[in-house]
Amino acid sequence: MMDYEDMEDRIAQMMTGINRYNPENLMTLEMYVNMQCKENKYDLEANLAVLKLYQLNPPRYKKPITALILLKALTNLPHSDFTLCKCLIDENYQQEEPIITILHIAKLLEMCKFKEFWAEVDEKANLFLDLKDFNDCIRKYICHVVNITYQQIHRVFLSDLLGSLTDMELQRWIKEMNWKEMTDGHIFISNQEENVKTKNIIEKIGFENVSSVMKICRP
Repeated sequence: MMDYEDMEDRIAQMMTGINRYNPENLMTLEMYVNMQCKENKYDLEANLAVLKLYQLNPPRYKKPITALILLKALTNLPHSDFTLCKCLIDENYQQEEPIITILHIAKLLEMCKFKEFWAEVDEKANLFLDLKDFNDCIRKYICHVVNITYQQIHRVFLSDLLGSLTDMELQRWIKEMNWKEMTDGHIFISNQEENVKTKNIIEKIGFENVSSVMKICRP
């Protein structure tokens, strides 16, 4: 079986010119989507090409592949990949399972309802079985949100946001994010005031910009 690097090179050749939307490439592209999921790799352009080919060739639409593409797009938050993928999916398909569930959990992430998100993930665990390290990819996004939102946060609350982690798992994320544990059970994230960048705005208005106004105001 072709390894991921070789497949990546093959797909790159397929993505050139008009050949990008050749329906004969669809089977290979679908195989590539599955490889991304199993090896925790990601190729947005190839995945968008799959969805576009489904759009152009409705009889060849495959719901399981579409679901995997959407879930892989979620792993690249906060980038707008998920929205780009969603826009290429027929609205009728968006009302079907499991697509409707994926859209729902994406909305929970967008609204930062992380506890509700993890509850849905636990309930629909079978949906994520084929995606290597999916949970950790989402945790990276949640850490990003925490990083730009909090100065300090209680470790129990942080654990809940990250999916009810054990102390050892939470410690790993604290270390990875360069956060600091405090003696009162809180975790120091960052001084948000230091992250605020001031900017001096200088307005330059030339005489030609105001001359017309002065003429109107002249008695």
